[in-house]
Amino acid sequence: MGTVTDYVLEELRLLRATLGLSQDDFGRGIGYSGSHVSSVETGGRPPTKEYMRAVDTHHETGDRFQRMLDRLGRLDAEPAWLREWIEFEREATTLRWFELSYVPGLLQTERYARATLAGGRFDAEDVDRIVASRLERQAILHRPRPPQLIAVLDEAVLRRPVLDQPGLMVEQCEHLAKLAAAEHIQVHVVPADAGMYLGMGGQFIIAEMPDGERVTYADNQLTAQIVDASPDVAKLAKTWEIVRNEALPRRQSIELIREVANSWTF
Repeated sequence: MGTVTDYVLEELRLLRATLGLSQDDFGRGIGYSGSHVSSVETGGRPPTKEYMRAVDTHHETGDRFQRMLDRLGRLDAEPAWLREWIEFEREATTLRWFELSYVPGLLQTERYARATLAGGRFDAEDVDRIVASRLERQAILHRPRPPQLIAVLDEAVLRRPVLDQPGLMVEQCEHLAKLAAAEHIQVHVVPADAGMYLGMGGQFIIAEMPDGERVTYADNQLTAQIVDASPDVAKLAKTWEIVRNEALPRRQSIELIREVANSWTF
């Protein structure tokens, strides 16, 4: 981690030491485990807004640590929330990913990734930077010990045309089917005849860390929210189970993806 990040972590350790608290006692006060506190203090996982808010609230710091995190985000090339999430993504042993609108970023082709950024919101330089970052993140799926990725997506994602981009959806669907055959990647499709279901509330990801703790991510048009507070994570985990049960089994999902790929050739 960088010098600025090291300073923030040192301030967290100094606060705990000044209070004379063990990592377990400090964690208990803010609603986290001692192992979580240790991981944050040693740089194993980034401090999230939720974590910093809990520290500020419990120890009445006047929002000192939330301001530090905001400042850290402004000094980084990537937005603070994305920088945080990339760290979690790299360390995760399992990623449970639901998408309502797009193919999950880790499974996108370059052409598809560019198409998701079209429409004028980003200039050409920003598009190049975001696409490069997204493709670089996909490397975690090809390393010697990759995370288990379980992706669930709505059938509408596969059938939504990309105007003026002939062949793009064929390429993306074929790429998706190929990746879905890998042992560590599962792709499940919620069929159109499922009707309305709980997943229509929006996209989310649940990352399971090596220590067994879970972190969740959900985004919108403006920003993203990373949550690691246990009660909120538990609620989203319940939503995941409900959504996952609406999806087709793995083999049937791959067959549907290939069927849709063929349909785009006509």
